[in-house]
Formats: sequence, C-alpha cells, structure tokens
Amino acid sequence: MIHHDFLLNILLFATGLFAGTVDAIAGGGGLISLPLLVSIGLPIPIALGTNKLQGAIGTFAATYNYYRNKLISFQILKKGLLFGFIGASLGSFTAQYINSALLQKLLPLLMLLVFLYTTFTPKLGLQDGKVRMKESFFYILFGFVLGFYDGFLGPGTGSFWIIALVFFLGYNLSKATAYTKVFNLKSNIIAIVWFMLGHNIDYKIALMMACGQILGGKLGSHLVIINGAKLVRPLFLSVVFFTILIMTYRSYAGSLNLTKLIHSIGIIPVILFFMITISCAAFYFWNAKKASEKSF
Repeated sequence: MIHHDFLLNILLFATGLFAGTVDAIAGGGGLISLPLLVSIGLPIPIALGTNKLQGAIGTFAATYNYYRNKLISFQILKKGLLFGFIGASLGSFTAQYINSALLQKLLPLLMLLVFLYTTFTPKLGLQDGKVRMKESFFYILFGFVLGFYDGFLGPGTGSFWIIALVFFLGYNLSKATAYTKVFNLKSNIIAIVWFMLGHNIDYKIALMMACGQILGGKLGSHLVIINGAKLVRPLFLSVVFFTILIMTYRSYAGSLNLTKLIHSIGIIPVILFFMITISCAAFYFWNAKKASEKSF
C-alpha cells in the first residue's frame, strides 16, 4: 500500500503539471508520467489505468482551451470521431486474435521516417500548407485507420495524427496539435472504460496528478496559441525521437521489456530530458522572435 504523504502528493502534482504542459504542446506526456507511477510501486496494469485517467483530464483541459480559442471545429471532426470509435473498437477486438509482433518491429522504422521527414523539411507545419486530400474523406479514412491502430497497438498515434494532418490537409503544427488532442481524448475515454471495468485505476493518485494536468493542459495549450508552430516543432521532434527509442527498445531488446526499461531509466532522467527539451524550445523560439524583429 502506497503511503500518500505530503511529499508524494507534491511530486504527483508537479509531474502531472509538467506532463500536461508537454503533452498539450506536442504529445508524449505519458513518457513522463508513466515512469513515475511505476517507480512509486504501482503494478503495471494499475499504473497504465491511472496514467490514462490523469492524462485524459489534462487532454480535456487542453482540448477545451483550443476549442475556446477557435482552433477546433467539431463540425469538421464528427466524421473522424465516429469512424475513430469504429476503428478503435475493431482494433481492440482484432488485437485479441492477431499477433502484433511484426507490427511492433516495423513501428520504430515508421516513426523514424516521420522524424527524418520533419527534420529535413524545416518549414513543415510552420504555416498552413498545400491541401492534398478532401477534408471529409481524410477524417473518414484516417479516423478509421488510426483509430484501428490505436485500439490494436497504440504507441505514437498522436505523432501519426499530427504528421498526417500537416501533410494531407496542410494544417500548421499548432492547428494539427489541437485537432490531435480531440482524437487522443477519444482513445483515452475508450481505454479508461476498460481499465475501470478491470479495477485497474488508483483514483487518489490519478486525481492528485489530474490537478497538475489541468493546469499543465491549460498552460501548454496557451503557449501554443500564443507562440504557434515554432514552439511545437522542436518539442514534437523530441517526443518522436524519444518514442522511437522506447519502441526500438521494446521491439528489439529480446527479453528486455518496458517494465525493465522504466525501472532502469527512472523518473529523474526522463524529467531532465524534457526539461532540457523545453529549454531548447524556449531558446529556439526566442532566437526566432529576435530574428523576426530584426527583419523589420
């Protein structure tokens, strides 16, 4: 039984705040919060369920802030959400009968392509780009395909959504991030229902982290609204890169698994990684701002 003392509550709140901020900007908040939940002694199923609940609350806060600032239109999204629910349900069902080992080995390579394409296309998503697919058809197709993938396997779904929205619909990274939050929230709600039915959520821990997540979701989305794609890009690349490392470790490290990875990395290196990332993003934006001021 975990002792909920004052210092632990502060740590849970602070981690929720930090993870929520990063997740609202570029996704990947679970890479921060999940290692903490495992490191304080929660069994893996309960850690996963608790992580989903607290993260979903932060995602809702970010989504609402994006919607309030008119970065999201649910009139456009409704087809994607409908087919996303269908795809996620079918994917969850299929996952019980099909071996996903091959797909797990291919995913790091797909994520690497996303990383390389974004890296070597420096202006990608900084402004609205070329539309390559009709919006309604895009949301039907990718709503189902990425919904199926999210239900079947899951890792990197947010990154795939962002790059698809930028490439096929020409969204800038800020808008793509806002729309991705809606699909993440949909997937989280489906997962939370299953974790609740399995009694795999520690509600006290989840709610303490959720207090930080609410503030982090609002802060991160506010930073995106104010600073735009120049803030999203470096954090997005960092999240994709870190996701590649974890997925490669899981897929190719033989007997090693995610549990051992989380215990071996620990929460402090993960937090340091994202602190450095945010510092680099702030430095990147500051330099870009100074350069734009000089141009005038």
